Amino acid sequence: MSRVRTDILVAGSGIAGLTFALKAAEYADVTVVTKKGRVESATNYAQGGVAAVFGRDDAFDLHEGDTLEVGAGLCHRRAVQELVREGPDRVRELIEWGVRFSQEAGGFSLGKEAGHSARRIVHAEDLTGREIERALLAAVAAQPRIRMLQDHFLWDLTAATDPRTLRPRCGGALVLDVSGEDWIEVECRVVLLATGGSGRLYRHTTNPEIATGDGIALGWEATAAVANLEFVQFHPTALYPAGEQAFLISEAVRGEGAVLRSQDGEAFMERYHPAASLAPRDVVARAIDAEMKVRGDPFVLLDLSGLDAERARARFPNIFRVCADRGIRLPEEPIPVVPAAHYQCGGLLTDWDGRTSLAGLYAAGEVACTGVHGANRLASNSLLEAVVYAERAARRVEADLAALEEVPRPGRERLPGLRKEGEDPAPIEERVRDLMWEEVSIVRSDERLARARVELDRLGKLPVGRDGTAAGAMYSRQVEFMREVARLIVRCAQRRRESRGLHFTETYPYRDSERYLRDTVLAR
Repeated sequence: MSRVRTDILVAGSGIAGLTFALKAAEYADVTVVTKKGRVESATNYAQGGVAAVFGRDDAFDLHEGDTLEVGAGLCHRRAVQELVREGPDRVRELIEWGVRFSQEAGGFSLGKEAGHSARRIVHAEDLTGREIERALLAAVAAQPRIRMLQDHFLWDLTAATDPRTLRPRCGGALVLDVSGEDWIEVECRVVLLATGGSGRLYRHTTNPEIATGDGIALGWEATAAVANLEFVQFHPTALYPAGEQAFLISEAVRGEGAVLRSQDGEAFMERYHPAASLAPRDVVARAIDAEMKVRGDPFVLLDLSGLDAERARARFPNIFRVCADRGIRLPEEPIPVVPAAHYQCGGLLTDWDGRTSLAGLYAAGEVACTGVHGANRLASNSLLEAVVYAERAARRVEADLAALEEVPRPGRERLPGLRKEGEDPAPIEERVRDLMWEEVSIVRSDERLARARVELDRLGKLPVGRDGTAAGAMYSRQVEFMREVARLIVRCAQRRRESRGLHFTETYPYRDSERYLRDTVLAR
């Protein structure tokens, strides 16, 4: 086993992790670990853009109000205020790092998405995430104080007693070098988790294969509190058939005028919400789910025929290309779409500066619950939250490091083995994904949640290693994370005996603000 000493360890190479690393490298040495290649993150798949106030007909109060409205009463107002007011500066900083956003008439080409009262979506055509990832990786490569370790898997967090407070403090991590078949003990003063979400817990998802909830499971194991995990956002319009990883049809398409229709041509969303096809995502996803069940159809249609063909092709070139590859001629022919698991609104509970309940452990991006999203995320607030709160965490860490004395690091007497013992993790992974899709999906009930919890608890003991290799060990540990996060989601869902935002249960199909106008917090 080798040892690495660094000031700060960052897990994850998406927009949150890279933004934090770039800011923290101004005052500290930073090591970034990512379990796959550098560009494999949810950021890279984000199509829509970054919501920020730049339009003449827009204002901070409008953006704040839209976020609060969609969040169904659970957004933390102060967190939302910080988000919308710091947003424009963070967008400008992305530009300074090399991001090339689409321009129009001497300014940003601003899109509009569901739930927004004005055009405020700053985008790079329909490949915004990929463009941001490209620019941030280039900026990181030019920063000598950042070390990037690819194919390195964060296996465990280590803690020591802080001599000043006599309380536990995160003091490092155990990392598995998958390609080098070696263990690395990382000694550091701060760990930031930016590992993304947990969409791969569901059979159909828009998330990449790395989105297995690692950061939530690691934080929970290390005694950090979690919150609001019952609020799983399903994107209403994934290209049908969805398969293992669905291709997302951006909400911005509806923002430009596309209309959801049943297979017989009815614009059915008018029966569910005054905003019709531009209703909030939770409403649209449930409406599509209901229409498919009532009609017995496997998908609904997204009609682009009312859009200007040239403008739509210029705005959504990637969507046009993918649809053409599937034999769909846009905008004349409609796109078959279905909902798919997309975004995790809850996560490790943090304060407004990214601090979890465990000293020395920070979180940013989708893995964190900052209070911004409440019970439902406003479209394109995710990339904004990641960059705003990563920057805030970097500022706080600078102050913390200046005041931090050396804390003893715990050693490890033995390492997890890579031998095969216990059950094969592959069937367990498949069962977790099926259970979550069948029982803990868009529409829930007490009976479904109880069935899921019982079976998740019954799933067998996982091996430390599947086949004696580092890759096998990583896979087994990853499935272990998936099962643990699935159990946490079910526990949170069982505690909320009402329907609010993304959590809809047939057992309690109403909102109960007297008892449940609060976060669902699980703490050890």
